[in-house]
Amino acid sequence: MAIVGSIVKGFLDLRDQLVSEKNPVDSQKEVLSKLLETAKETDFGKHYKFDEILQSPDLERTFADKVPYFDYNKMNSEWWFKIHEGAKDVSWPGKPDYFALSSGTTGKTSKRIPVTNDMIKAIKDAGIKQVYALANFDLPADFYEKDIMMLGSSTDLDNVDEHLEGEISGISASKIPGWFRGYYKPGEEIAEIDDWDERVNKIAEKATEWDIGALSGIPSWMELMLKEVIKKHNLNNIHELWPNLQVYTSGGVAFSPYEKSFNALLGKPITVIDTYLASEGFIAFQARPETNAMQLVTDGGIYFEFVPFKPEYIDQNGALVKDAPCIPLSDVELNQDYVLIISTVSGAWRYVIGDTIEFTDVERAEIKITGRTKFFLNVVGSQLSVNKMDDAVNHLEDQFSIKIPEYTICAKKIDGEFHHCWYLGVDAQIDEQETAESLDNFLKEANKNYKVARSKALKGVKVTGVPVSMFHEWNAANKKKGGQVKMERVMGEEKFVEWEKFVEKNRHS
Repeated sequence: MAIVGSIVKGFLDLRDQLVSEKNPVDSQKEVLSKLLETAKETDFGKHYKFDEILQSPDLERTFADKVPYFDYNKMNSEWWFKIHEGAKDVSWPGKPDYFALSSGTTGKTSKRIPVTNDMIKAIKDAGIKQVYALANFDLPADFYEKDIMMLGSSTDLDNVDEHLEGEISGISASKIPGWFRGYYKPGEEIAEIDDWDERVNKIAEKATEWDIGALSGIPSWMELMLKEVIKKHNLNNIHELWPNLQVYTSGGVAFSPYEKSFNALLGKPITVIDTYLASEGFIAFQARPETNAMQLVTDGGIYFEFVPFKPEYIDQNGALVKDAPCIPLSDVELNQDYVLIISTVSGAWRYVIGDTIEFTDVERAEIKITGRTKFFLNVVGSQLSVNKMDDAVNHLEDQFSIKIPEYTICAKKIDGEFHHCWYLGVDAQIDEQETAESLDNFLKEANKNYKVARSKALKGVKVTGVPVSMFHEWNAANKKKGGQVKMERVMGEEKFVEWEKFVEKNRHS
C-alpha cells in the first residue's frame, strides 16, 4: 500500500476542501499596489512617480496612463543595461542574483532577463499551488510516490559579473527544495550536462533505474528524449519501461500540434496538464481536468494587463503601437484575443511578453495561449494567428491520418505575387498539392479574413513536406537545441530564404 502517497493525497484533498480561492480581480489590485510600493524608490519608480500613482483612486488606470509599454529591447536599452554596469535599485530593489537567457523563437542573440529572489519565490509559490491543484485530477495515491522527470535546460549556470545566468528552466531546477530531490530525475549530475545530446544519452542509460510517474518539459524535446529511451531499450512504447507514468506537465507551447505524435510513444493514456512558465515568470497553469485552459497566477508576483489583439494595434514587426488601448483583468471578455502585458517582481514594467491569449472563463481567470504577436501572419490581410494555424494542421492530421508535430510558414512572393508557403514536419509520404488544397479550404471556412485575402492579394498556397528531424537540425544549427527552445511558426522572407537553403542542403546530404 502507498502509505506516504495516501498521506499526501489525503492532505491535498483536505486542503482543497478547506481553502477558498481569492477573487482574481481583487488579487490583481493588491499585486499592483504591492509592486508599486516596493519599487517606488528605484530609479524606474522615481522616474515614473510611483509615489504619485499610489495616491490615485483608480490605481490601474493611472498606472496605465503614466507608464509606457516596454518590450525587452526598450527595457534593456533604457534601464536594465545599468544593472550590467553595476548599478542597483534600477527597476527593482537591489540587484538580481540571476539572469534568464532567452533567444525565444525569433532572436539570434540571447536576451538577459533579470530574475530576482522575489521572482524565484513567486515561481516556487506558483509551483506549490499547481501541486495543490493536483487534488482536482483524482490521481491514485501511489502517484505521489513516483519519480518526476523534469527535462529542461542545463542547471550548470554561468557565473557572470557576480550573478548566474542560464535558461529559466535551468534556474528553476537548480533551486528545487531539498525534500524534492529524491523524486527529481534525471538528478543534479545529469541535469548539469550542457550538451543536449549527451544529456539525453545519459538519461537513456539510467532510465531503467527510475520509476517515472510524471514528465515535465517542452513537447518537442520531451518527444525526442522518449524516442531515445525507447530506441535504447528496444521498446514498443515508454510504458513498457515506466508502467506508472500517469501525468505529463507540458509547457512553453500549445500541446495540440504534438498530441498525435506524443501519444504514439505511449502504451496507455495519461493526464496532460498545461503550464505557462516563461523567462519572465510563472504565468499560469491548468488547475482542473474539465478544461485544458490554464488559470492565471493572479496572487503571485505578476500584474497582468491586456491589449485587444487587432491589426491596427500591431506594427509590421509584431510590436504594439504606443497608444494601443489596454484593460485590466476586471474588463476582459470571452472570444477576444489579447496581447499579454506584465509587470513583475523582477522589475519588468508594462512588459510585452510577445504572447497572445484568449479567456475561456473570465470568472476563474482561465486562458489559453493563442499565438505570438510576431507569428501573426497578416502580410496580405489574412489575419492568421498561431491557434488558427494549429487548427488547420490538426485538421490535416485527422484527414490524412498523419502526424505533423512541427511546421513553419512564410508569406513569400513568387513571380511578384504573395503565396503562403508551408513546410510541414511529417515522416509519412504526402501528396503536397492535395494537402495544400485541404489546408487552404479549411482556413477559408475557419477565417473570413483569410477567405477574402485568397480572393485578392494572396494568390496561392504551397506545401512542402520534410522530415520532422529537419526542424530539430535547424534549431541545432542555430545553437538552439533543447531546454526552452521553440520552433518559429512564422518566418519573415529573409529568414525563410535561410530556412529553404538549409532544407535543400540537408535533404541531399
